Amino acid sequence: MTPTDASDYRLSRPLVARFVGAYLVAFALVVFVATAVVAVTEVAPDVLVVLLVAGLLGLAGVSAWLRGKAYVVRLDQDGYEVGMIRGAGVKWAQWSEVEDVVTASPRDIPCVVLRLHDGRTTTIPVEALEVDREQFVHELRAHLDRGQGLRPL
Repeated sequence: MTPTDASDYRLSRPLVARFVGAYLVAFALVVFVATAVVAVTEVAPDVLVVLLVAGLLGLAGVSAWLRGKAYVVRLDQDGYEVGMIRGAGVKWAQWSEVEDVVTASPRDIPCVVLRLHDGRTTTIPVEALEVDREQFVHELRAHLDRGQGLRPL
């Protein structure tokens, strides 16, 4: 990978499992309510089959999106963008706005913190990423150096 290439960092497998699990719980509740409605009213039971098929297709779509398209962090030649992390702080900034990169552990969660010149920060929990922590920091610093016009020695 060259630093000018865009790099997308996906959700870690445990977080994907959490999202899929939440979907399954919500889907089970919908099926339960729909079953009760069909039992009490004169709605055709075929509605349940349609609901089940739609729910399973939705499950496949959500799973594929989470594993393939959804990203937590995107680094490119212009800057960075953070998605799917509530409370990350600044969601997008250019490399020229970044003052430095440090590590921190708020609430014992290992994070990378990008501090901007104006005092704002972006906090990225590295356990949310499907990448080795050291590799992420190395690639982040490479993008930052390149974005700020620095060249490796």
